[in-house]
Amino acid sequence: MTRMIRALPLAILAVSGIPAATAVAQTDTAPDNVAVGYEEDGRYYTEDGVPTYNIAEDGTVDWLTYSGFRRYHSECHVCHGPEGEGGSYAPALKGPAVTMDYYDFVDVVTNGRERVSASQQSVMPAFGTNPNVMCYLDDIYTYLKARGTGALPRGRPPKKEDKSDAIREAENACLGT
Repeated sequence: MTRMIRALPLAILAVSGIPAATAVAQTDTAPDNVAVGYEEDGRYYTEDGVPTYNIAEDGTVDWLTYSGFRRYHSECHVCHGPEGEGGSYAPALKGPAVTMDYYDFVDVVTNGRERVSASQQSVMPAFGTNPNVMCYLDDIYTYLKARGTGALPRGRPPKKEDKSDAIREAENACLGT
């Protein structure tokens, strides 16, 4: 299931006949698990195919990271705090997003998680049936990675890339529109 979420946009690309990946230069400053390895129609990935952010020198963010800002603040910030910095109900996400395996992130968001100890209990609800989260999971992930590495400052990103047709098609397919 977790790999299917990422595969959905790629399947739409294959059916639509949109060209394959285009190489993108890696930055020397990004950690290995966030450095852009390649781009496919407005989606940026590490060399091993994990979604990542791309921020241009002028501060323009890729569409998914911008969308992730919007989606995070509509679904996640109530518990996890503004900008991924943690809150009274749940821990910060901006740091763990950099070190947490992408597929573990997808699993926790999809299926939830409960941790119980002698001093505390924490519950992350499952969002696997919530299209407002699941259709934008890569967006939220890339936003949190950008915040966690310090590449993206607090607040709404002032400049963004245009939404590609492939991203628009994947979004419509996921939402059933």
